[in-house]
Amino acid sequence: MPQQPIAVAVIEAKRDDDPPTLGLEQAKIYGKRLRVPFVFSSNGHLYCEYAVETGETRLHVPLAKFPTPDELLARYHRVRGITLTSKAAQPLLVPYRGGESGRRYYQDAAIRATLEKIARGGTRALLSLATGAGKTYIAVQILKKIADAGQLRRALFLVDRDELRSQALGALQNVFQSNAAEVSGNHPEPNARILIATYQTLDIANEDDTGNFLTQHYPENYFSHIIIDECHRSAWNKWSLVLTRNADAIQISLTATPRQIEGETDEDKLVTANNLKYFGEPVYEYSLAQGIDDGYLAACEVVQREVDIDPRGVTRTEILKRGATDAITGENVDPKDVRKKYKATSFEARLMLPERVRAMCKDLFNHLLATGGPHQKTIIFCARETHASDVAAEMGNIYAEFCRTAQIAPKEYFAFECTGIQGSEHLADLRGLRNSHFVACTVDLLTTGVDVPNVRNIVFFKYVDSPIAFHQMIGRGTRLDPESGKLM
Repeated sequence: MPQQPIAVAVIEAKRDDDPPTLGLEQAKIYGKRLRVPFVFSSNGHLYCEYAVETGETRLHVPLAKFPTPDELLARYHRVRGITLTSKAAQPLLVPYRGGESGRRYYQDAAIRATLEKIARGGTRALLSLATGAGKTYIAVQILKKIADAGQLRRALFLVDRDELRSQALGALQNVFQSNAAEVSGNHPEPNARILIATYQTLDIANEDDTGNFLTQHYPENYFSHIIIDECHRSAWNKWSLVLTRNADAIQISLTATPRQIEGETDEDKLVTANNLKYFGEPVYEYSLAQGIDDGYLAACEVVQREVDIDPRGVTRTEILKRGATDAITGENVDPKDVRKKYKATSFEARLMLPERVRAMCKDLFNHLLATGGPHQKTIIFCARETHASDVAAEMGNIYAEFCRTAQIAPKEYFAFECTGIQGSEHLADLRGLRNSHFVACTVDLLTTGVDVPNVRNIVFFKYVDSPIAFHQMIGRGTRLDPESGKLM
């Protein structure tokens, strides 16, 4: 079997009449992105070298003294703390499935970083890559290389919702065929080599879950490798049972949340701290900004709005004067059940305001008309399910009126509720159909991991306190979709 080339250095070549130092700073940037230990710049006569691990720089060295391949390999072994001829390093030498053209430079860097840590004897690795950067592809390639090197006994791919399980299943079966299987409540799939399961199926999603499914079907150290997708979502509760019961396994954690993020809540900080404490610093990071600069992710423009009543809130007197009714029974509200004042963060979660919904929907619809028309795939994040229903209905009414005025035939399912309670069956239509299902009104169902490349607008009709959640939600719109012409 041919061996996979391993990147160990980057060289910036300058004109022969330029100084050899001219490209060194640029080469350092490339070296960090490519995650190589050695950086060179040369004008064809002299070269300069920067050693990433030590920070040392050598200047104006004759090109005749440039290190030979064997010398670079020996230095690579020393710097990385591994030997490529060792059994532990064999996955690094397994060629990529589909060849070199099938992966991006940062994906190769992330895969190498993970396999190098494992080759050094590490059993835990954290990868932080922006949404849309291909974390599932990276995970599949890591497992494939380990399997082809004869070092994969049984693996678990752990996700936090059914949609993500289906996506991972497709990607893994494309490579491992029937050796990859989906775990459900009735099918623990003990004969499969790679299992794809949700926290909920394993009964480890919440602190009060028993973990019975996990403990009954999978003995301790049943898995040799575990990959945790979107590990920031777990909040480090009951699900850690899957890690402690498989203490001997190689455990790889994936996240789209940056290690350092402005405005973190205490809960966010705890999740980040727990990730770093258990898995260590990320072996590789690839940010949203870098993905946009590289052209792999869609650039975004932030359009801010403020509803006039939000800064001041709504008082009990105003509510009673308007004749407030119960949203379930339709009966008048007892004054003693009304708070003295409701702040904006309570709107639509505790206090339904139809006029506010109408104004926000109208403003959004006008924005759609001004930026390409109403038939843009859009996700609106709402405060709760009833709010999502109201927004879907209002957007549909505004669209119907627009079609009547313009004398055009309305398209089906212009706006629809897409929550855990109802409407999730429309997710495939949002993603796949061009002539229906344009505006998905959701709460939490579409916050993480769901791939909808054709979405052009991410809209917040609710307040989001967590920067982690915010990064995940805007990540639904950062994927490019060349087929529909979406670059932003």
